Amino acid sequence: MSRPIFFIAFNDSGSLFKKVTITKKLLLLLFVFLSACVGGFVYVTCDYLKIKQKAMDLRIFEAKISVQSDELLCQRKQIQTFSKDIDTLRSKLIVLNEFEKKLRIIANIDNNSENQQSLFNVGGPIPDSIEAEVSLDSTHNPLMRRMHKQVKDLSAISEGAARSFEALHKQCEKQRNLLAATPSIRPIEKVGWTSSGFGYRKSPFTGRRTFHNGLDISAKKGQPIIATADGIVKFSGKKRLMGKTVVIDHGHGMLTIYGHADKLMVKKGDRLKRGDSIATVGSTGRTTGPHVHYSIKINGLYVNPAKYIF
Repeated sequence: MSRPIFFIAFNDSGSLFKKVTITKKLLLLLFVFLSACVGGFVYVTCDYLKIKQKAMDLRIFEAKISVQSDELLCQRKQIQTFSKDIDTLRSKLIVLNEFEKKLRIIANIDNNSENQQSLFNVGGPIPDSIEAEVSLDSTHNPLMRRMHKQVKDLSAISEGAARSFEALHKQCEKQRNLLAATPSIRPIEKVGWTSSGFGYRKSPFTGRRTFHNGLDISAKKGQPIIATADGIVKFSGKKRLMGKTVVIDHGHGMLTIYGHADKLMVKKGDRLKRGDSIATVGSTGRTTGPHVHYSIKINGLYVNPAKYIF
């Protein structure tokens, strides 16, 4: 049998205050109990600290989720804005296509001719509207796929538009050059009257029926004679019966001839614009008075100049 352990307490005067007897077994149980209490306290404290740390981490994570949710919402709004911008661009391309058709009509350019196709024919069909009205709570993956396809289609259309408008520009330049080179005004501005027309007439010199290949426009001597279209001076000098004469080459097989001038103001090779002065009215050559003999030749044949005075 184990011996007991005595605990004796004395008061301030030194007399016995209390005596406690504890067996070793009881002391061991007490030690085990105290150890268990300390261990439990340490475990609970550590677990509390872990839970507190997890709660803090959870709050941080929730804050990040909230920020990311706001960013996702903002990104979805931007995606919808971009999709609307793409639809706006699509609408503008449709308007541009209609404008191109009008230009082709005005310029008398065939839409179906080679290298002159309309805007959407070269770039592809008109793409459908994206329909960007998608709930912000829904996934935007289908919308982004439609946007990607739309951007691809519009890129192809814009490349086709560049080619189409380049071809249109060239055709308009060609038309403009043709119009600029086509005689369209009188060789004498304001004053002057037609004393003899184009066609067969009785010659004032021989009395016989002869072909008159131009217009005789009478005017005061010294009145300016002007070029009726853009061109290059092919001849400037004297021609037997026509006297002092200017011949202008307008390209496209067209020539204009101005005869019986008094003074020549241009020389061979000069480039002219419609309305430039080239000579003055005179009566050189075989003539009955001051006037300009005005003729137009197209591909070597004389045509009625009256049809080219607008």
